Amino acid sequence: MSVKPQTKDDISFDDFKSQIIKDYEIAVLSRECSLLGRREVLTGKAKFGIFGDGKELPQLAMARSFKNGDFRSGYYRDQTFMMALGLLNAKQFFHGLYATTDITKDPMSAGRQMGGHFGTHSLNEDGSWKNLTEQKNSSPDISPTAGQMPRLLGLAQASKIYRNVSGIDTTNFSNNGNEVAWGTIGNASTSEGHFFETINAAGVLQVPMVISVWDDAYGISVHARHQTTKENISEILKGFQRDENNKGYEIIKVNGWDYTALIHAYENASEIARTEHVPVLIHVKELTQPQGHSTSGSHERYKSPERLEWEKENDCNKRFKEWIIENNIATEEELNAIDKETKKEVRTAKKEAWAEFINPNKEEKKALVVVLDNAASKSPNKNFIAKIKNDLIAIEEPIKRDLASSARKALRYLIGENSPEKQALTNWITNYLNEMQPKYSSHLYSNLPNKATNIEEVKPVYDENPESVDGRVILRDNFDHIFGNNPNTLIFGEDAGAIGDVNQGLEGLQAKYGEHRVADTGIREATIIGQGIGMALRGLRPIAEIQYLDYLMYALQTLSDDLATLLYRTVGKQKAPLIIRTRGHRLEGIWHSGSQMGGFIHLLRGMHILVPRNMVKAAGFYNTLLKSDEPALVIECLNGYRLKEDKPANLGEHCTPIGVVETVKEGTDITVLSYGSTLRIVQQVAKELLEVGIDIEVIDAQSLLPFDINHDVVKSVQKTNRLLVVDEDVPGGCSAYLLQEITEKQGAYKYLDSMPQAITANAHRPAYATDGDYFSKPNAEDIFEKIYDIMHEANPSSFPKLR
Repeated sequence: MSVKPQTKDDISFDDFKSQIIKDYEIAVLSRECSLLGRREVLTGKAKFGIFGDGKELPQLAMARSFKNGDFRSGYYRDQTFMMALGLLNAKQFFHGLYATTDITKDPMSAGRQMGGHFGTHSLNEDGSWKNLTEQKNSSPDISPTAGQMPRLLGLAQASKIYRNVSGIDTTNFSNNGNEVAWGTIGNASTSEGHFFETINAAGVLQVPMVISVWDDAYGISVHARHQTTKENISEILKGFQRDENNKGYEIIKVNGWDYTALIHAYENASEIARTEHVPVLIHVKELTQPQGHSTSGSHERYKSPERLEWEKENDCNKRFKEWIIENNIATEEELNAIDKETKKEVRTAKKEAWAEFINPNKEEKKALVVVLDNAASKSPNKNFIAKIKNDLIAIEEPIKRDLASSARKALRYLIGENSPEKQALTNWITNYLNEMQPKYSSHLYSNLPNKATNIEEVKPVYDENPESVDGRVILRDNFDHIFGNNPNTLIFGEDAGAIGDVNQGLEGLQAKYGEHRVADTGIREATIIGQGIGMALRGLRPIAEIQYLDYLMYALQTLSDDLATLLYRTVGKQKAPLIIRTRGHRLEGIWHSGSQMGGFIHLLRGMHILVPRNMVKAAGFYNTLLKSDEPALVIECLNGYRLKEDKPANLGEHCTPIGVVETVKEGTDITVLSYGSTLRIVQQVAKELLEVGIDIEVIDAQSLLPFDINHDVVKSVQKTNRLLVVDEDVPGGCSAYLLQEITEKQGAYKYLDSMPQAITANAHRPAYATDGDYFSKPNAEDIFEKIYDIMHEANPSSFPKLR
């Protein structure tokens, strides 16, 4: 189907009629998928469903104006749009509903997300980029309402960068910035902060973005009067409307059942955004939700009889059918025939998808039953195993869990036995889990040759008499190398541009590289991260700066639900190698000195989290990350920008390895692990402990995700037989993670002569000023006394009680 907007005046009547009938077929196809999809959930074949019924017509109109190279950032009701572009068919729809773990059958996520989450494939098998300008693109959906909005901003901004920054190889990514980013959102979700933050940011940036608000007057059971001032999102956004004196938005209102008005609305929106780089909001009103919000409830419970009757009469598919008949485009009999044939097509697709989903499990069940039967025949516990076997046989349509669970439970009855039959069952379990687990757990991180942990270390090289400079100078000059040698890199954040960031790590770089590559932003962390995600999805290498670590909390939902999961939920079919730069540790006060590392390392699995102790190490991390293509968070030491460091001669080239610890002082009595600014205190204490005869080994974690992939810490513990983790996070935070990694994963418990311990900050936020830091976070005396106490317990005669 052509995506060029065409009207009755442009083409022959036969072609016009053909387009209309094609749209009608897709609308009916999508609706029937929704209806049958709900039934599949209610019969138990599928787990849960949210469908796009009632939104078919505007999505058909949007699809007509969507061109190659464009990107969608939408939500779980956009199935008609994907079908109209040929990116989703009925069988794939049902495979998504059943959670088929075959990417060729469910190309959206191979069963990792519930049906209705749509994405396309941006990458080849080797991880290289496809030509995104030759295909229609959809960034991968997430369920959190309005969570798609921050990313939408970046997808649109990429077009602006490609149009205005010279020197970038745009071959696979842009045609002079002519691509539009299309966002969709439900009317109730416009109440979320992410929506308003994105609206404001896009208006400031003036990027080619079209947001469609599907308005059916409800958010689950809650009416618009409880959601939106004046019950009308376009009404309250009037202040964003551009005029002859002010930049802003073009705001368009259209009824969701009016086919011709929808076609023209989307034609106009596409033209404005594509050519002028002006954002557009299309408020699509008077839509319906024929089956309610989802399969978990009935809308008859909360909608009045009058509203239900209105929805029945104004269903967009019904109105579309009436319009076609009234305009003599097709007869009712012709459309009824289409209805009948399309319903048959969907039923066939459903049946075939279920067979493709369930038949491999049935075949595997047959094989397992034989294994169980053989195991039972030779076991004293044969009756118990036979019951498990018979229970499995009774399951006519087994899922993978039924197979794995039955086999593993049966094995318990063979404990202590040694027979070929038991070994066969053990082998079946091992092979099955080895085959199935990756279908659910692969691609949390890159598995490609250029993954970050494969980038080899390049040590800093120093002249014979190296220049001693402030740490911030090292960062500044390293960024200068990065921007000078990589045209597709850019950095943006609060105060990042004109003043070169609050600590002068970007001093003078905006003047050198321009406002598009070194840019100031507003105070809006969620959309700063969204800018980075969207631009990274389109081939750029953005560095998003968050002024302080604490402020990252504003963007935590976007980081956790979108960026950190992106590679995983697309099964490696999309990537967003965004680098987040921030600063933290050891500043004095509640609001700018948090060290919430325990939260970040658990909520951001799927990203690398790096904690360099100085700016040479930090600069090396940036260089390493730019040789890879994975997202990462780099936390610079906030109190280290004015500390003197020797300036390497190979800035821009040296690489700090990811996932590798560094022993910064060797010792014999106890292994002490720390990171960031606190490590400097540990190094100071190490000198003081030597005065009382205690020689500690000091290790810098450097990288928290991943941590110590070479297991160097346990090698140290084998020598010292004692372990202390020093961390400025709260009790049970990052220190608990590190202790588990070392004692359990690395097996250090086998070598310990003393209890492994942690010294952390207090449970509260750090109080203000130097004294607040001293009494809130681990100080030198705390560390000294803790280590001394450990040695006193081990050897009280040599180390008498201190206090």
